[in-house]
Amino acid sequence: MNKKVVVIGGGFAGLSCAYYLNKAGFDVVILEREDQLGGLARGIKFDGWHWSLEKAVHHLFSNDSDIIRFAKDTGFFKNLFFKRPLTGYLYKINGKIRIYTLDSSLSFLFFPLLDLLSKFRGGLSLLLLRFSPHFSWFKKVVSIKFIKKTMGEKVYVMLWKPLFRKKFGKYAGKVVLSFFWARITKRTAKLGYFKGGFQSFIDYLAKKLSGSGVLILTKTEVSAVNKKQNYFSIEYKKNGKSKTIVADYVVCALQAPIFLKLTEAILPEEYKLKLRSIKYLNAVSLILETDKPIVNDYYWLNNAVADFDFTVFIQHTNYISQNHYGGKHLAYVGWYCDFKDPIWQFNSGSQVLAHIEPYLKEINPNFDKSKARTALFKAVFAQPIFDKKFAELNLSYKTPIERLYFAGFELSFPYDRGTNYAVKVGVETAKHIIQSVFSYNKDKSISSKSK
Repeated sequence: MNKKVVVIGGGFAGLSCAYYLNKAGFDVVILEREDQLGGLARGIKFDGWHWSLEKAVHHLFSNDSDIIRFAKDTGFFKNLFFKRPLTGYLYKINGKIRIYTLDSSLSFLFFPLLDLLSKFRGGLSLLLLRFSPHFSWFKKVVSIKFIKKTMGEKVYVMLWKPLFRKKFGKYAGKVVLSFFWARITKRTAKLGYFKGGFQSFIDYLAKKLSGSGVLILTKTEVSAVNKKQNYFSIEYKKNGKSKTIVADYVVCALQAPIFLKLTEAILPEEYKLKLRSIKYLNAVSLILETDKPIVNDYYWLNNAVADFDFTVFIQHTNYISQNHYGGKHLAYVGWYCDFKDPIWQFNSGSQVLAHIEPYLKEINPNFDKSKARTALFKAVFAQPIFDKKFAELNLSYKTPIERLYFAGFELSFPYDRGTNYAVKVGVETAKHIIQSVFSYNKDKSISSKSK
């Protein structure tokens, strides 16, 4: 069999799809624009570090079955470990910064900013959500309205209003209950990480795929995907030269706006309008390397301080030992924003750090920005807005064009984007392509024939 598949995008969706297609006997080519694979999970490594660090914060939940199964299938599972870090909320009470642990039913019971009745209502609502299936009406109900009605105004104001406002901004009042349900049902106390960082898994996959005959082209900018009679023609640039590759199947493992740009000439107008209706926020990630931790004990801090201009603060080395990073302490400060947001206009880590220095000084008066090393990363179309219109789209990896597949993280709905669901989308896409040629055994993850 000489069926060729071109996978555009070398993140976890593209890598997992390529792995199983290659295993089934397809001729696979991966085209990646950046100089390394991994998508949003790509890592960096400062001088003196033994492990890489993701450009944007990454971890797994203990119930992330898709990427755990993928790690087992590829032989990398031994490098995955789980720990339980502390999670809390950052508040300003009477002008002073306070951090409260909120990562379990017990910590919620002792949370001092809510009365007993509010805790009962909030706890009961969360319990019912956690153990309920994903009802279809969740797609038609706005999260905030549900929270206010079932948990009460106090719980909404103290716990959920800051999170929705910081994450979704002007869209906070439109996010459907499906998203909130998914966040509640997926969250686990223990979090998973790969020895060496996620980049170690990515590098392992690249080596394994290359050794199995998959052609991986990085620094490769795809400009267009065209459909001929019985095949696709993919135009791209490599080393400044325009080139073309043909394929029987194309998988685009990129966000919908980029997918649309590449396939503009061949997709029907109705389908393009469907994808164009999706709204997005961008992501900004600032990495800080310091001699001492900015925050002690806590790994993840949700920001409930209205005048602190960031979405979340993560002290990475309160979860993963600083011994892997030359004894330095690492932290993330993250934002979701649109193109007009001031934080998006900054072009360097030092600019962003100067902007947030007053907030960090309030959190830790001993913080000294002159001793901090920074790295700044931006990602466009990083967070789709899960509103009612999005929920009605019923997106699929199958497109109106036969043998052209869309494997963007938008398909993770109702779950938030992440490596687990990137793998899920990649595997499901591979399954469908394999089914079109080979038989699929429903009792196994993927039924394939050896090369």
